[in-house]
Amino acid sequence: MNRIRVIILDESALVRQTLKDILDADERIEVVGTASEPSLALARLRDPMAEVITLEIQMPGPDRFTLSFRKVSPPAEATLQSRATGVQPLGRALELGAMEVIHKPAPGISGMLRESATLLCDAVVAAARGQNRRLSLDRDLIQPKFGADVILPAPRPDGAMPVTDKVVAIGASAGGTEALRIFLEALPCDCPGMVIVQHMPEGFTAAFARRLDSLCAVSVQEASSKDPVLPGHVLIAPGNRHLLLRRSGSRYFVEVRGGPLVSRHRPSVDVLFRSVAHCAGINGIGIIMTGMGDDGARGMREMKEAGAFTLAQDEQSCVVFGMPQEAIKAGGVDRVLPLEALAPEVMRLSLLARKKME
Repeated sequence: MNRIRVIILDESALVRQTLKDILDADERIEVVGTASEPSLALARLRDPMAEVITLEIQMPGPDRFTLSFRKVSPPAEATLQSRATGVQPLGRALELGAMEVIHKPAPGISGMLRESATLLCDAVVAAARGQNRRLSLDRDLIQPKFGADVILPAPRPDGAMPVTDKVVAIGASAGGTEALRIFLEALPCDCPGMVIVQHMPEGFTAAFARRLDSLCAVSVQEASSKDPVLPGHVLIAPGNRHLLLRRSGSRYFVEVRGGPLVSRHRPSVDVLFRSVAHCAGINGIGIIMTGMGDDGARGMREMKEAGAFTLAQDEQSCVVFGMPQEAIKAGGVDRVLPLEALAPEVMRLSLLARKKME
């Protein structure tokens, strides 16, 4: 198996060594160089075999950093020097094609280091596979820790489910930040209410939501417990917290809670989709977008079995086809569509539902 060649950019020698130890321990990855400043990293990116670069960008708050992963083909196009404070570094990294944003592993904190190590290695692999447009990893390399049962029980058929406005639930991971932007920008302000899980660390989902809110006709915000799900509004799961849909009569709201990692993630798409199967049933629309692994596959099948209509982003428009592919294989997808066709399909389904209610 060819190992993914990585260059590390970080001003701290201790962090560079920690990252190198983590990545070199993964049989899929080989660190081919490290650098303390952008000019040195750019010089080492001249090797056409270097596929991924890790780099730090400063975020709001004391000592808050991320690692932003960007495909680097051609290598000279990598942009490395975003060091300003505020939301701008995250937005700039995403605009430039960052594949993943995660917390920097903290040397010496063993629990955080182990969890960060898994996320770090998976992020590097996702970035490389996004660059090369390959399919997701073999299933034996990505094993879920827990299923959604640890958060809420499996849904049961509810023949008395009231007919309500549509609720759209979306799950995405690697490549999802850009896919969500394209999808949400195409929606009118009277679209169905939406709940979204995008795999992203704690502290960055609020900035991501604010960026989308500034670009889209719909209102976008990071979700808090008891927030209502309303037409024209989009709620994004906070990093490191699960997002669940709840219902009171014909009205929907959300719950944000902790709990174990589900399908290797918190927030988990499986948890969100299962809650939508529970609470919305036939009123739900599920969408699985680009991402590595299988988070969302079980939950999407449960949504379909509860009567929801389910959509998957197609392989050609995905950065990484893992999550949609696994949902399709699990039998949970009604239609597979290119990214640009998802928003029109949601509006078509919503219009049909409204006509049936009249």
